Amino acid sequence: MTRLVPSIDRIRNLGIIAHVDAGKTTLTERILLYTGRIHTAGDVHEGNTTTDCDPIEQTKGITIMAAAVTCDWRSHCIHLIDTPGHVDFTIEVERSLRVLDGAVCVLDAVAGVEPQTETVWRQADRHQVPRLCFVNKLDRPGADMERCLRGLRERLGARPIAITWPIWDDGGRLIGVVDVIEEKAWFWDDEDGMVCRAGPVPAQLFDNLRTLRELLVEACADEDSALLEVVVHGGEPSPAALRAALRQATIHGRAVPVLCGSAYHNRGVQPLLDAVVDYLPSPIDRAPVRDVEHDRARPPDRTAPLAALGFKVSFDAYGQMTFVRVYSGVLERGAQVTAVRSGRTFRVGRLVQLQANQRHDVDRLEAGEIGALLGAPLTTGETLAAPGHVIVLESIVAPEPMMRLAVEPKTKGDRERLALALSRMVAADPSLRLESDRDTGQSLLAGMGQLHLDIAVERLAREHGVDVITGRPLVAFRTTLGRTVQRELRHVKQSGGPGQYAHVVIEVGPASRGAGLIFEDRIRGGSIPRGYVAAVAAGVREAMSDGLCGGHPVVDVRVAVLDGSTHPNDSSELAFKIAGARAFRLAAEEAAPIVLEPIMLLEVTCPEDEVGAVIGDLGRRRAQVLGLDARGVDRIIRAEVPLAESFGYAGALSALTHGRGRFVLEPGRYEPIPVEARVRAIGA
Repeated sequence: MTRLVPSIDRIRNLGIIAHVDAGKTTLTERILLYTGRIHTAGDVHEGNTTTDCDPIEQTKGITIMAAAVTCDWRSHCIHLIDTPGHVDFTIEVERSLRVLDGAVCVLDAVAGVEPQTETVWRQADRHQVPRLCFVNKLDRPGADMERCLRGLRERLGARPIAITWPIWDDGGRLIGVVDVIEEKAWFWDDEDGMVCRAGPVPAQLFDNLRTLRELLVEACADEDSALLEVVVHGGEPSPAALRAALRQATIHGRAVPVLCGSAYHNRGVQPLLDAVVDYLPSPIDRAPVRDVEHDRARPPDRTAPLAALGFKVSFDAYGQMTFVRVYSGVLERGAQVTAVRSGRTFRVGRLVQLQANQRHDVDRLEAGEIGALLGAPLTTGETLAAPGHVIVLESIVAPEPMMRLAVEPKTKGDRERLALALSRMVAADPSLRLESDRDTGQSLLAGMGQLHLDIAVERLAREHGVDVITGRPLVAFRTTLGRTVQRELRHVKQSGGPGQYAHVVIEVGPASRGAGLIFEDRIRGGSIPRGYVAAVAAGVREAMSDGLCGGHPVVDVRVAVLDGSTHPNDSSELAFKIAGARAFRLAAEEAAPIVLEPIMLLEVTCPEDEVGAVIGDLGRRRAQVLGLDARGVDRIIRAEVPLAESFGYAGALSALTHGRGRFVLEPGRYEPIPVEARVRAIGA
């Protein structure tokens, strides 16, 4: 496909992020409609939207897999990724934010900042992604723009700057928005929202506009000294000056422009598109990508050597497709490219730009663009570079699974297809893991939650034609240590050929929660060479993975090598790796192992008259109630509950609240499991 690629400063790479059911997919559909990419907007409830193109997504009415689309607005090219809102599919948000330059965070105007809003916001913070906010669903009863702004300040620590404000008619219908920068109003008279008409600000909103404008000018004056000078001398900043200052504040994360509307009722989307162009960064506004193994950077320049990241893998009947973000240089069909982490050089085959499940062939993808590479057997997080100009980009780390499910093929034919199907699914979704139960030999599929695993099993049947029998979900417990222990071990083996000799003295003990493994080399005098110390560390990691107390992996420990000795002929890295693993296992068994269970953050929404019953049930589930808030006529119960006690909660809550309650679970942390609960949960 021959196409005109815009200059790099006219590209916007952004994601739509939000809590589940905030309206991300509906907003994406309206963006595609108003940019002319589609002619009729689909409906999530009808299962005919552009980005929710998977049959399972259409059936369940939720986004499961991130989908990429491309559109144009005001001579700018927008690469947009619609991400899932459910916490079980957080890997889709993580790897999307890893390659995006900006994001639009959607808030439900009635619910405000919700649990998964906080999760995706933290992910964006971690990747330093500048954001806009769009307060959606302002046409619904109970919508509260001010509460959303307060939630952004208090729960997310942001500095929200409202640049549009809702206008309702006398009947409470959303008919337009106030433009705070231009000090005028935008109205939509037609139902499809295609025509946006400018008009005066309604008199009843003058005071609101004055307050909002003062906050806007204050934020912009903090950013631009020349604009501050104008304000100090009583002048009125121009809209262009305000936009320029607000753009810098947004790019550097010092302010979050907030817009509003109703995507479903076609209100407020065009001003949001203007804001995407005006305030979110282009690729050249972002810091150059850095080589994680060498202290050097690669600028976002199309004349520089190629640097690209394969951030997502998917499979269909035609084979593998790898989503790619090009940071510098050009990825061109027929060119030789090095997959840096695997060390393999290959020739680029077919390149495409994506419109959800539609593919448009292109000859090249240039710096700043997002597209896909077909056929190459790459893995998620693989760096692509020009041969001779190698760079290693930061990879993508998948979260640890929280739950496991035993899966067995129903028939012999299913058995033959199961291994390939599972390997493809795990390659496409790194938050899925394939494990084996060491006691029973069963295959275990590990994932982020029950919905994640249920959909994985459904995909096995739908996409791969493999029917499986599943067992009861199992919680992914962990083990840590209760005290510090020293252990000396000699590994000596003589078998007729070269022998094995390794002598180590190690100390193992607990580390702070979330630390993983802290490994220290405390050897004095060089009694063990550095290469052998590294082999001891490798053995310790292997033993930690094997686990304690029924095979639960060991986490959050401190291990120090204190002393040891070598043999001039029989010592080797293998011998010291074996010694490190054995010494750790023996020491850990004496160090008062503690079984940890995952604790989930739970938010329950229910009517006020059902609060007592819900809290009573949570107490029986070993939950700790953290707070009780009001949201309109509903009550919000915030609590922490062990994952093992949350199975079947959907049905229980429905029975307690007569179908009127709903809840959200997201991972919190690991904590020691009480003895009585441990016996009930894992039988140990």
